[in-house]
Amino acid sequence: MNVYVIARLTFMEASRRKILLAALILGLVFLLIFGLGFYFMINDLRKYREGIVIINTVSNFLLMAGLYVVNFLTSIMTVLTSVDTLSGEISSGTVHTIVSKPVRRWEVVIGKWLGFVVMISLYLLLMAGGVIGSIYAITGYLPPNPFLGIVFMWLNALLLLSISMWGGTFLSTLANGVLVFGLYGLAFLGGWIEQLGAFFQEPARSTALNLGVLTSLLMPSEALWRRAAHELSSPLTSAFGFSPFSSSIYPSMLMVVYAVLYLLVIVFLALRKFQQRDL
Repeated sequence: MNVYVIARLTFMEASRRKILLAALILGLVFLLIFGLGFYFMINDLRKYREGIVIINTVSNFLLMAGLYVVNFLTSIMTVLTSVDTLSGEISSGTVHTIVSKPVRRWEVVIGKWLGFVVMISLYLLLMAGGVIGSIYAITGYLPPNPFLGIVFMWLNALLLLSISMWGGTFLSTLANGVLVFGLYGLAFLGGWIEQLGAFFQEPARSTALNLGVLTSLLMPSEALWRRAAHELSSPLTSAFGFSPFSSSIYPSMLMVVYAVLYLLVIVFLALRKFQQRDL
């Protein structure tokens, strides 16, 4: 019961923040521009005899571009709304009003985590559904595995949320933000190095691939996006081989399992650290 109350209060508090409002406004503006641009582009392609093939190819490529932006917006919104949820309340002393009541510390962490999970899930469904829905409404095209793709994007957001919660148990808000964005940037860089490595000759190829795998083990967020891109890409789009939206090199399901275990361990560490911290 305490977990539910804290989750509900966290969701209500997060929904009132200007950061979330800004993310919603930017997201809706993006969906409007994306839908209009896609409509006029497809309308121009309908005059070609091979229109259906071209339209499906363009639809998948633009869908991947749109979802790439959605993944980035969701990641940024997740970090900015959650980065001070524990560290800010600890530094201001607000947390004392909660833990002094008959509420266990693990209930505080799990309740806040669940509150943000609901908010992130709704935002991702709105944005990803808006991109996929716009394309389907205009062309009738659907990507190969939309459910799996969105699930992997969702796991990516939960991973960033969990790291933000963990960092908030022992770091200041600023340091926590540096930690989360630093890891996110490291994973992004490692993913690009791994993709570029596929075009190199040995031994540079093996070195680049190993660096990419190492960064994915340290922070599997980019690996989750590339797996999502693999599930959502058509064979022809994947054949391009190198772009932010698709790749000929994609993580196996074993890496996805590792990312889920990584997420669970981070949540456990957050619970343990908050339990042991002297407030």
